[in-house]
Amino acid sequence: MKPLLTVFLVVSATSCLAADKAATPSLFTEISDISRDLEQITGLKFSHPVPSAVIDKEHLRKFLESRVNKSIKPDDLKAESLTLKMLGLVPQDFDLRQQTVDLLTEQASAFYDYQKKKLLLLDGDAGEDGLMALAHELGHALADQNFNLRKYIKEDTESDDAATARMAVMEGQATWLMSAYLHMRAGLGPDVPQETVEVVSKSLDQGGEQYPVFSKSPLYIRESLVFPYKGGMLFQDAVYRKLGKASFAEVFRRPPLSTHQIMHPEAYLDKVGPTLPPAPEIPDPRRYRKLADGTLGEFDIDILCRQYGSEEQAQSIDPELQGSQFTLFEEKKEKYPVLAFSTKWSSPKKAGEFLKFYRQVLEKKSKTFDVSRESPDALAGHDDAGFFRVTRKNDVVECVEGLKSSLN
Repeated sequence: MKPLLTVFLVVSATSCLAADKAATPSLFTEISDISRDLEQITGLKFSHPVPSAVIDKEHLRKFLESRVNKSIKPDDLKAESLTLKMLGLVPQDFDLRQQTVDLLTEQASAFYDYQKKKLLLLDGDAGEDGLMALAHELGHALADQNFNLRKYIKEDTESDDAATARMAVMEGQATWLMSAYLHMRAGLGPDVPQETVEVVSKSLDQGGEQYPVFSKSPLYIRESLVFPYKGGMLFQDAVYRKLGKASFAEVFRRPPLSTHQIMHPEAYLDKVGPTLPPAPEIPDPRRYRKLADGTLGEFDIDILCRQYGSEEQAQSIDPELQGSQFTLFEEKKEKYPVLAFSTKWSSPKKAGEFLKFYRQVLEKKSKTFDVSRESPDALAGHDDAGFFRVTRKNDVVECVEGLKSSLN
């Protein structure tokens, strides 16, 4: 499943997370020097200067809302919201569109708009924060001029998880380059020491408490914003340690296939891709229309484990995911949603562990929870959304939930 925050970033621009201070036009005098340093760090070259301008918060919000209205179809927004609600990742009354616009308006300090090929920084005071934002966005511009970011993000439209992984490449590389630029500017060489990577990673984890919209958002929404920067930076760093300068081009020429490869760079380097099981069929499919289908990745399962379980369960379960696909339906007359998804695991044992865990999810995300049939390999019952059935078939777990008649 592609987090809507990722969709927003894709349809509008690539951005830099919030900083205490943004930029003034005088900061743009640094563009030439920063560009030269980024070329030295990466071995890539700018083909032409990057146009730049200053934007204020009011125009930023209008910019985001305009791009959303033009680029995201209402049916796609509805499907994304319903899928998150069916999985229990956001509350039933959560306004996904409004909250996402509010969050990005609060958080963004700069944009590189790869549709107009232009760099935009928020109006404010210049300083190191402004330089960081400028280096980040110029990192995007450098990638765009060499690899065409718009084409890159749209090449794999069949896998939501792969699209999220590509977004992590874009934001993660720009974040790594931002740190490398600051290190080089201090006279310490064109690299990012491991301790600096750890400091930046922790700052991304801890930097949102001062922002009201971010701090009040559900875990999934918060992590959807942070993951491309933090997860992507750690991924870029790992590939850089292995391939050196060649890594900056390699991750664009051979994109990662899943968030699993982002979270476990060794899988990317070893070319271990996902295996996607078909989503399960539902009874009497002629009564329903398909709203959406897509993929769930390790990122999604990790958040699910952390929200309804523990860090220990997340560390034990989600790395073993081999792949997942879902289909979201809507009943034609009564208009209620039905979610059907399959997850494939590294072994039947891990599939059994996930089935046991998903029972925990079903119970915690509903006010009513009644089990009518239960065994180590199957679970059926009724909750707030309707009737559910979860079954394990060897190393695959299938789940159907939301039907209005029993699945026994």
